[in-house]
This record gives sequence, C-alpha cells and structure tokens, in this order.
Amino acid sequence: MKTSGRIAEPGGPTHEEIRSGAEVSAKTARGTAHLGDFTVSPRMLQITAWALPVGAAGAVAALALLRLIGLVTNLVFYQRWRTELVAPGLVHHPWWLVLCAPALGGLVVGLMARYGSEKIRGHGMPEAIEAILTGGSRVAPKVALLKPVSAAISIGTGGPFGAEGPIIMTGGAIGSMLAQALRLSADERKTLLVSGAAAGMAATFDSPLAAVLLAVELLLFEWRPRSFVPVAASVAVATVCRGFLLGTAPVFPVDASGLHLTAPDDALAVICGLTGGALAVGATWLVYRAEDTFAKLPFHWMWWPAIGGVVIGTGGLIEPRALGVGYDVIDQLLTGRATLSLIIGILVVKTLIWSLSLGSGTSGGVLAPVFMIGGALGAWEGMLFPQVIPGFWAMCGLAAVVGGVMRSPLTGVVFTLELTHAWGALLPLLISSTAAYALSALILKRSVLTEKIARRGLHLTREYSTDPLEAFFAHEVMHRCPPALDGRTRVDQRLTDRLAALADGTPRLIPVTTADGAVSGVTTRRRLDDRAARGGTVADAAEPCRLTVHPDHTLRQVAYLFAETALTSAPVVDPGSGRLAGVITLRDLLHARLHDLTEEHHRQRVLLRRGSADAEEEQSHQAARRRW
Repeated sequence: MKTSGRIAEPGGPTHEEIRSGAEVSAKTARGTAHLGDFTVSPRMLQITAWALPVGAAGAVAALALLRLIGLVTNLVFYQRWRTELVAPGLVHHPWWLVLCAPALGGLVVGLMARYGSEKIRGHGMPEAIEAILTGGSRVAPKVALLKPVSAAISIGTGGPFGAEGPIIMTGGAIGSMLAQALRLSADERKTLLVSGAAAGMAATFDSPLAAVLLAVELLLFEWRPRSFVPVAASVAVATVCRGFLLGTAPVFPVDASGLHLTAPDDALAVICGLTGGALAVGATWLVYRAEDTFAKLPFHWMWWPAIGGVVIGTGGLIEPRALGVGYDVIDQLLTGRATLSLIIGILVVKTLIWSLSLGSGTSGGVLAPVFMIGGALGAWEGMLFPQVIPGFWAMCGLAAVVGGVMRSPLTGVVFTLELTHAWGALLPLLISSTAAYALSALILKRSVLTEKIARRGLHLTREYSTDPLEAFFAHEVMHRCPPALDGRTRVDQRLTDRLAALADGTPRLIPVTTADGAVSGVTTRRRLDDRAARGGTVADAAEPCRLTVHPDHTLRQVAYLFAETALTSAPVVDPGSGRLAGVITLRDLLHARLHDLTEEHHRQRVLLRRGSADAEEEQSHQAARRRW
C-alpha cells in the first residue's frame, strides 16, 4: 500500500498527528539532523568579498551620474560649466528652449539606443530584471557606459525622470562585468549584479535598508543567505563611501520633533493610501497606454523619445518645476513649504509628462518622479486633513504611491523614513503604503516594472512562499511495498503474468535485490518480457541503478536528482544497510503540491466544531487524494 504522508489512509492518523511528533520515530528524527533552515556554504564569504569593491564602485558611479546630470542641466539651461544638481525650472527660460531642449535630448537618446545599445531604453529596473531572468545576469560593458550618459542627457535636458533607475542598471553592469571576469555561476553573477544595483541606490539616497529591501522585493527573487549577505555588505560599503562623497545628512530632512499621532491620524492614513493606490494605478495605466500608442506610429522607435520630449517641453511651459529630477520640489513638499499652485501643477503636469514620455522608451528612472507625485498628492490632502507636522501627509502620500507603483510596500515605508529621518511616522506610513499596495494588487495584474517584462513574453511572479517540496520527505510519499525481484530468479511467462496482474498504481520501475536484500539494479516489465522469450535470470534483465534516493531526502532534493539524471522514478534505499525501502516516482512529488492546494482552498470551521472537524477534514483530504 502506498503511504500518503500527511494525507492519511482511511482509519489512519491525520496529517497533523503524523507531524505532531507522537508518531515520528527516532530514526526519522535522526534523518532530519542534516537539514537546516537555510542552505549555505563557505563560498558565500567569497562572493561577499567580491561584493565589497562592487559596493564602492557603485557609490562612485552614483556620484558620477549625479554630477553628469548636473553638468548637462547647467550647460543646456544655464550655459555654464558646473556639476551641481540644479532644477531646469528654477528661473525663467525662453519658451523655445523649454520646448526644444527635451526634444533634442530625446533625439540623442534615440540615436544612442539605435546605434549603441537598445538596452539603454527604459527606466533601468525592468532591464536589470530581464538580464537576471533571461541573460544569465550578463550585462554588456557598453551598457555600463551608455546607460548613464543617455540618462544624463535625457534628465539634463528636462526629462522628468530620476537618476536611480540608470544608477541601478549601471551599478548592476559593474557587478555583472566583474562576475563575468571571474569563474562564477549564473546565480553568483546575479548576486554581484544586484549588489552593484543596490549599492548605487543606497549611495544615491543614503538609504541602505531601503536599497536592500528593494533588492529583495524586486531583483533577487529569493530570500537566501547566499545572496542577502553579499548584497547587504555591498550596500554597507556604498553607504560608507557616500558619506565621504556626498555627506551623511538626510536627503529631505523633516523636523519631526513635534510629531504626535492619534488614532484618527492613523485612520486617515488609510484614505491617503487608497488615493495613492488609485493614483499609482492611473499612472501605470498611462505609461503603458502611451507605450501602445507609440508602438502604432508608422516610423522607427528611434524617433519616439524625441516625440516624448515634445510632450515634456509642452508640460514644462505649463509648469517649469515639473522638469528634471525635482529634488528641490520634493524637499518643499516634504517640509510643508509648497504652494497650492505648485502642488496642483506637479500633481497634474508631472504625472502626465512622466507617464507619457516614459512610454516613449527614453532613458530615466521612476523613483524620483514617484516621490514627487506622491508627495504632491499627500500635500494636497494635507490641506484637508488635520495638521500633524509640516509635510506629514506628503510623506504618507509618497510612501503610498511608491507602494502602489512599485508593488513594494516595505520599500516605500523605509525609503520615506530614510529620506526624511522622521522615524516616529512609521505606523501611518505602513498603513498608507499597505493600503495602496493592496488596491494596486487587486486592480492591476502587474506593476510598472513587470508589465514591460510581460510584454516581452516573460512571466515573473513576485510571491514568495515555502516550497511544499521542502516540507515532505521521500519516505512519506514513496511506495513502501513495491514489487521487488531477487536477481537469481528465473524469468519465465509465469513471472511476467504475475507482474502484469499487479494493480496499475504500482510503479513501472522494479528493483532487483541480492540475496541479503540489498539493491543491485533495476529493471522494467518490458525488459522482463523480452528476457522471458530468451530465458535467463532477473539479473540478466537488470541494469545498474543510475539513481538511488534516501528516505530522508526532501522531495525538493528528489526533484533536483530527477532533473539531473532525466529519470522519473528511483528506488529508495536505506543508506546504512543498502536495503530497499521503497520506490518513488515523479508522480509522487505531486503529493506535496496536492497538500498545498488542500491547505489553500479547503475551508472549514474548526473552533466551534472540533469534534466533527477532524472527520470533515479527513474526508476532504481523501477526496482530494482520489482526484489526484
């Protein structure tokens, strides 16, 4: 009879009882001693050592890009040779300059993308994700050069984008190039790529924890020490270097000394989050409707950024402060110094020109515009909500729109806290960011970052959960009493008829044993049928075992062994005695998935009906097993 692990046989123990410890033998308990919470090896330390210089290089790259953006902005709008960041709309400019500069910048970016590398198009993070998913975490060296230059031209000529996306791609390219020069696996290249990307982010905003969270929520696709430790080390180095290069003060300091929160304030944070989520959904929809519209144009995509530049210039004529990175505007919003006209202008104009121009495929990041748009929404709501401290509701709006646009609520909260150092606002920021995240996830299938991945024929899930295959062992799902044959047995028609009479549920693989019961090989019914016509023993119809499984192997380990050997079944052998314990097949691995589905979809009332709940659950498990 085939054991079922947690889904018990009729009359047997329930799966809770099996795992309660009462029926787990000492032998089984000893078999789990080699397993741990994480799978890690000393090689993690070697990758961490390589991540340290990547972090330093990411900080330098971040500084270089910020200086380059400042240089282009000063040259184009102020006709001077300076590198400090300055807003294009800080003073009045001729209308023709405001209108034409973004269009010319877009044209240059389009030419660079067509004749340099198409990888520089977009806002950086989808390109980094695509390199991880499909490119073995390999980034071409020219991307490391062309991406920051194209972003500096796009933003410096008035593009309403942020520097963080290009910095992510540039830092990732640095880590990837180092990894490509070493003898590393694709997963190790991914770790160094993400280390560089997170280092650049941390150095830009002095936000180490938010950078690590962004890496975990968006780029690593795993939560494992082998990747987390190197990324955290790289971010730490980048943050220390940033202190020497740009200082350690918060980017947008907020005076939170008078912060006193009440329950109504926390309740209003829900409203702020829902409106932020609605704005995030609308902005994401605009980005990809714009991209669809550009795709229908009857000429080459090289010209699209220039058309997007015309849209930017038109918006700049209406609200000049919407041009450029806009760090000065974000500072005004978060400190409560923004006027109503600036708030409305940013909320409307910035949202439109950012969404529409980003769909043209130009080069630029999404975080700074999202910061500005979210801050403007919160500042506008702050004129209606009770006063807490200057800029409080702008902070809630910023966290909400980041959580809704990027589907990264924890990143949104921590980013806001690290940007402002208003640590006392943690709870309302968490509420607003989570509410926006929930609304966005309910309405939109994908975010502004992953929609582009999906449009390239890829699928990316951002749900993290324990693999059900890790929760079961081979001895729980294997066939305990499979047909096994002594190698000395003569093969004749009577033997093959007896095997044919066995139930269809038995595995096709037949272990062959020695006189003392040890497994010596495997055979199949077809091989025995062929041997019956020629005569001989079972050993003559057997072949050596290409794979044996131990009872204490997890189903995930078994799945990897099946994948490596291209087999679908294997004998389960006691490692001590070499005796046959059972046979496990590929179909048996579905048992864990079946249990996972039962846990997810089977609903019952337990607390008030404890007596009948066990029987009801047992019946549902048996029904699920029969369907399987």
